[in-house]
This record gives sequence, structure tokens and C-alpha cells, in this order.
Amino acid sequence: MKAKILHASSNRLRIQILQTHMTLQQADLLEAYLLAQPGVHRATVHERTRCAILHHAGNQAALLDAIRRFSYTAPAVTALAPMHSSRPLNRRYQEKLVGKVLWKGACALFLPSPLRIARVLWHAAPFLYRGLRQMRRRKMKVEILDALSIGLSLVRRDFCTAGSVMFLLEIGELLEEWTHKKSVEDLARSMALGIDRVWRKTPQGEVLTPLSQIQAGDAIAVRMGSVIPLDGFVLEGEVMVNQASLTGESIPVAKRPGTAVYAGTVIEEGDCVIQATQSSGQSRYDKIVAMIEQSERLKSQAESQASHLADRLVPYTLAGSAVCLLLTRNVSRALSVLMVDFSCALKLSMPLAVLSAMREASTYHMTVKGGKYLEAIAQADTIVFDKTGTLTHACPVVVDVIPFGGRDRDEMLTVAACLEEHFPHSMANAVVRAAKERGLRHDEMHSKVEYLVAHGISSTVNGEKVVIGSAHFVFEDEKCTVPPAEQARFDTLPPEYSHLYLAISGELAAVVCISDPLRAEARAVVQALRGLGVRKLVMLTGDSERTAHAIAGQLDVDEYHAEVLPEDKARFVEAERASGHTVMMIGDGINDSPALSAANVGIAIRDGAAIAREIADVTLAADDLYELVMLRRIAAGLMRRISFNYRFVIGFNGLLIGLGVAGLLPPATSATLHNLSTLCVSLHSMTNLLPESRR
Repeated sequence: MKAKILHASSNRLRIQILQTHMTLQQADLLEAYLLAQPGVHRATVHERTRCAILHHAGNQAALLDAIRRFSYTAPAVTALAPMHSSRPLNRRYQEKLVGKVLWKGACALFLPSPLRIARVLWHAAPFLYRGLRQMRRRKMKVEILDALSIGLSLVRRDFCTAGSVMFLLEIGELLEEWTHKKSVEDLARSMALGIDRVWRKTPQGEVLTPLSQIQAGDAIAVRMGSVIPLDGFVLEGEVMVNQASLTGESIPVAKRPGTAVYAGTVIEEGDCVIQATQSSGQSRYDKIVAMIEQSERLKSQAESQASHLADRLVPYTLAGSAVCLLLTRNVSRALSVLMVDFSCALKLSMPLAVLSAMREASTYHMTVKGGKYLEAIAQADTIVFDKTGTLTHACPVVVDVIPFGGRDRDEMLTVAACLEEHFPHSMANAVVRAAKERGLRHDEMHSKVEYLVAHGISSTVNGEKVVIGSAHFVFEDEKCTVPPAEQARFDTLPPEYSHLYLAISGELAAVVCISDPLRAEARAVVQALRGLGVRKLVMLTGDSERTAHAIAGQLDVDEYHAEVLPEDKARFVEAERASGHTVMMIGDGINDSPALSAANVGIAIRDGAAIAREIADVTLAADDLYELVMLRRIAAGLMRRISFNYRFVIGFNGLLIGLGVAGLLPPATSATLHNLSTLCVSLHSMTNLLPESRR
């Protein structure tokens, strides 16, 4: 692909694609391709100008070479196409917004006065009808104030003011509709599993079938590294499933014929055939998705409050106008009061502030599913963390190798790595990685390797039988023993770690201790959250008491609870809420889902279980837990902005009303200043909440 460099710096690149026209689909493909390049942490493609802006930390020459090789039709590129795109929606509303502004300007400049008046009268009819309907229902709503402002302006033949009021009201309604629909699309996009087709087992063999066509009872082949697409149970094969999200543990779980599997979990070892228990539209996963889509959770509380406040101010505005008329006998002064309604600014600035905050959060790879959750995040005084996959990486590492029988530690690690390198599950990867980090070569020393899924490995090294695996496999299946003189040492193995047992010639030779390490930034994040006003931080985990105690000590949390079940987590969150706390729950697994639902706001890690992401109100990429700190700052900034907007709108418009009553402002000037203040507060609402220094 040909492109021109418009601007380049050490970590930012702006290019223009040399093609005459770029479609929305092409823009999505190019953006996905750029984001997939090494070192690129942010990429934005503007289809109208055919420009791409990249923020990167890698080799710029390699990045330019990747752009040069790009092709819209390459299979590797088309595979990156997003299942859902927000570009069509944004394009549609951008065109509506621009079209409305241009049409307003064109009418003002080119239409003759009689036609402008006719257009205003025609345009006013729906507003007048809505106001009359509320009056018939005897409800004091903003629609009555809008209708009176427009109607009185028409009676006074002030068609310019009437047109301006209607224009601002329509812009507010359009932006509010855009905010809501964009939130819905963002939610749908964040809920997608990313699976379109699966291999269905038939008498004729395996057939690639759209997921939507799978019915209950169908058999589906799922291979190592693949996501399980539907709830079901295993028909054939033994596999290790990565269910850190399901069990709260980082160790893969064995699945044999007859055991249940869940959509969104990943097969780490082996192949299997599963039987779907429900069709793709009826699985438990999809039911949760449907429940969220049908709920009213997306409604921004700030917008609702603004609308209600505008309604509550209607009687006071009407009363003020009537009192002014009675006291001054001046229709112009009374109309000046009526012209300054609070509805435009309140209804326009609040949706913009919420939308801007959600957009800003997305630049930090955070998806917020509604404005009211930002308010809950700002008010949260209690944060509850799951451990595995949230505070830790859910990526096992070797902590120690404990030799037995007088054997050498490095030699035992070499033997273990030699066997484990053939089977790339997470614990095997940890062993191989540990040997590599210590500079140990593990050339082929063994004969044929026999691997039993979910059990262990058996082979022969230098004429001796060697087995490595779980305690069940080594001591019960293989009948290996512990050297009698070292039984006490074996009994005091550190329980906070997972253990991989290596036995040679029927005797324990070494124990590999494996741990799930704490994130490097976790402690600093906990301290930063305290500095932002969080009073209580809690860690919940299904791990042992000793492991939980060690992790909690490193984090300096206020309290922790070990060996908790999913329902225990939910009960803890509910108890905290019942005692008056606003609770934020952060987790990544299916086992966290009940607690995520019970919290005031649930936050899920994007790489965790699909179900957890669907139930959660916010999802984080969690490349860095500092995203939580950014989220709290954005939420607090939004609340400050909303408070400022309220004070400014009430104060400034109250001042205009006072000047109108005093006869210092005529109705037209009053309306102009009111509209100008609405525009200013709306533009301010669209700016970033965090200054560049914080970003």
C-alpha cells in the first residue's frame, strides 16, 4: 500500500493513504492491522481524510515497512476485521448533525423572509403539540416551557428567537440519541466472543458450520488453543481447559467425557468433541447477554437528573414570568424571563459530558457501559479485588526446585524441562522458561515420551524410568515413594505454591514449586486508590489461607478472605452494600460473576471469562492495573464537571433572569446570551477530563 508521511516524531506518526476513496470497512481493516503491529499502542484511522495517526514505542522503520506491505485483500488482514464496528453509526449521526447545522445556516442566509417565517411556523408545530399534550395531562414538564417560549416568540413575531430555541433543542435530542445508541453498540461489541464458525461433527466428517446454525445436541470438535463456543459437555477426548476464570486458580482444569464445559473458556491441551446443551441463541452465556441488552442499565443517571431538574424548575420559571408581568406590566420583561429556560443547557451539556468521559475512558482501553457507572466509581469507598488474573497475571512461574535423594537442583530442573518442552501447557511452559532463564540446556536425553492428559509424563532417561506430574499421578498411579529419610522435609513443602513432582526409578527426585506472581504495579495501585479517597480495600480468593496471607501482606490491603466460593464473594459484596458502602468489584472469572452483579459497579478484566465481561459494567484491558486509577480519576472528574455545569447553568441563567426582570436585557438579547452560554458549557463538556500531565 502507498502512503505519504505527513508528520513523524519519536513516538507518533501521521500518514495519509494514497487512494482516492476509503470505505468504512477499509478503515476498520487498516486500523485493526495497525493496532496489531508490535509497539503500536494506539492507532486511529479517519476514513474521510484517509489519514492514520499512530502512537508507538517500537522501530519506526519496521512499522513503515509493515504499512508498505499492507493489503486489504490479504487473508491475514481480512481475518482482523471486527465483528462489530461503530463507524457506520458515528458516520450517520455526524452527517445528521452537520446537515442540521448547514441547513440552519443556509436557511438563514438564502431563504427570503416569508419562506423563513413559514419554515419556522411549520417547524414549531411539533413543539407546540407536545406542550399542549403535557398541559392536557396536567404535568409540569419542560415541554410546556419550550412550547410557551416558542409560542410567545411567534406571537411577538420574533421568528429568529423561536428558530434558535428549536434548533438548540433538536441538537440536544440528537446528541442524546447518539450517546445512547453508541453505548448500546459499544456494549454489544464488548460482549462478542469472536467466534463465527465451528467444526460440527457429522457422519460424513467435520463440516465448517456457522455458529448460529448449531442446535442443542450437535457435536462440535474443539482443538487445542481454541475457545469453547457453547455451553455443553465433553463427548470424546481428555483436555486441559484454561479456567482461571472459572475456578479462580491459574492451573488448567482436566475435562473428561461427561464433564461440563462453558462458553468462553480455552482448551490449553488436547482435542475433544463437545455436545452443545443448547443452541447458540439459548446458552447461558447468551441469556446473560440478552438480559443486559434488555435492561435499562445504559441510561445515564446524570442525564436523568438533568432532565428531572429541568422539569422541577419549570413551575418556578413560569411563576417568575407571571410575577414579573404582574409587577411591571411589561410583556417584554416577562418574556425575557420565559426566554431563559434551563432546559437547553441542562439537557445538552450533561449527555455531552457523559459521552466525553466514556470516550476518554476508551482511550485507556476501558469500556464503560453507561454513565451511571462512572458516578458509582466516583462514589465508591470500598473496592473488592479477586486475586487470580486480577492482582496476579494468572501465568505460573517456577519459584523453587527442591531436590530429594541428594540430587542436584539444576540437573533435576534440566530433566523436567526436557520432558515438559513437548507439551506446551502453562505449567510446562513455566518449567521450560525457568531452565532457559538459568542457562540450562535440556537436549533430548529421553526415549519415547508417553503423555497422559491431566495426569503427567512418563519416559526413560539413561535407562531409568522418569515420571513428572501431579501427586495423584506420581504417588498413586505410578506408586512412587518418598525417600524415607526425607519424609519430614516432604511434609513441610511450602503449601502456598502449586507442586509438580519428578520421580526417577520409582523414587521422588525433586519437587518444582510454582507460583502465580503478583503484578508489579499492584501495591502501588492500591496505595494510589487510597490516595483517591477509597477507604477500604479487600482481596477475595479461592486459594489457600497461606497463599492469600502472603499476597495480602505484599499488597497491604485492609482485609482478605481465602478459600471463598463464588456465592461467598457475592454475599460479602451484598453485606458491604447493606452496611452503607458503595462497592466496586474487580474480577475476571465466571466465579466472580455473582459478585460483579451484586456490586454497585462490577469491573471485569477483558482477557478473563466472557460471562464475567458481559455481567460487568466496565471492562478493562488490564495491561496495567493503573487503568483502575485512571478510571477513578475520570469518574471523579466527570462528577466535578457535572457539578460545575449545574452551578454555571443555574447561576448564569439566573443572572439573565434577574437582568431581564430589571429591564436591562431585552428578550432577543436574553435569548442570544442564553443560547451562547449553552454552546459554551456544551463545548466545555466535550473536552478531556484529565490534563496531559495526568495522562
